[in-house]
Amino acid sequence: MTTDSLTMSNTSYRLAALLALAAAPLMASAQATASTTAGSAATRLASFKKPSDSDLKKSLTAEQYAVTQHAATEMPFHNEFWNNHEAGIYVDIVSGEPLFSSTDKFESGTGWPSFTRPLVPANIKSQDDHSVGMDRTEVRSTHANSHLGHVFDDGPRPTGLRYCINSASLRFIPANKLVESGYGEYARLFTAPAKK
Repeated sequence: MTTDSLTMSNTSYRLAALLALAAAPLMASAQATASTTAGSAATRLASFKKPSDSDLKKSLTAEQYAVTQHAATEMPFHNEFWNNHEAGIYVDIVSGEPLFSSTDKFESGTGWPSFTRPLVPANIKSQDDHSVGMDRTEVRSTHANSHLGHVFDDGPRPTGLRYCINSASLRFIPANKLVESGYGEYARLFTAPAKK
């Protein structure tokens, strides 16, 4: 090896070491941000203020607005999530509050996304619904008061419940996007436990 190539090699090494040192605080900051963001879903909800009706009309599609604000029902088998099998969570389209997990989703044959239980029970409220000449239990999101759908007692084990939910009231967060989307606290649902 010549003196020139040895000098160049040492210079390259020093440059790489300096870059690594300079990048370390940035990496630590990014990890801290991810950690802070991961636990921020509850924090965001604590300060959530429902947008005005005119703002909701602008930010939602016509169907999302009709379903969430006026308890409309979307068409079965012609909605975004009825046949979604990807791992992740479903949040309220208005507030972002976590509602359901793909781990509790099942094929009900109804043409709407169906779940055996809520991801965060405190984010779901229910009330009697006699609107179509039937006795049903309507479910709504707690923070945004969005109409979600209905809950029935004909679901599978372990709960025996079927939360029949309109896709239009939901936004899906894939499991691999939970941390960057601010829902990192739910990532554990989709990581396999370490083998002993």
